[in-house]
Amino acid sequence: MAEQGKKLIASNRRARHDYSILEEVEAGMVLRGSEVKSLRLGHVQINDGYARIVNGEMWLEGVNISAYSFAQGFGAHLPDQQRKLLLKRYEIDRLEARVNQERLTLIPLSIYFKDGRAKIELGLAKGRTKGDKRQVLAERDADREIQKAMVRYRKGKGVD
Repeated sequence: MAEQGKKLIASNRRARHDYSILEEVEAGMVLRGSEVKSLRLGHVQINDGYARIVNGEMWLEGVNISAYSFAQGFGAHLPDQQRKLLLKRYEIDRLEARVNQERLTLIPLSIYFKDGRAKIELGLAKGRTKGDKRQVLAERDADREIQKAMVRYRKGKGVD
């Protein structure tokens, strides 16, 4: 019986700091049995990963799914191999056009199981410079201060 809902396996928290995420896309992954078992145990690193479009197909590179300890020989997999991503043709074409025209990149944001199937959330992203990162942090801090001031104001006036 398939699992209900969404179970997060790994997330790339650094991606939202280093990149401006313009769009998010969900894709399926072509995996072997030992890769699925390693994912279920949470043995995956997605921080250095990225997706590329080659000959009309999308491939995930740089993601390390550790070898499953009980799979040997024929059932085993290579940890750093390329993995094919499953998207509709029009989605691949649209993403390829944006990547080529706007100089963007596709980075993995998270890997999760959705109704028993392994999915990956890709972000269409533009890299941030050091100044951009500082500006985003300053804006976040300012928003946090505004929220704190509003809470203090409400508590002082007795308004909930």
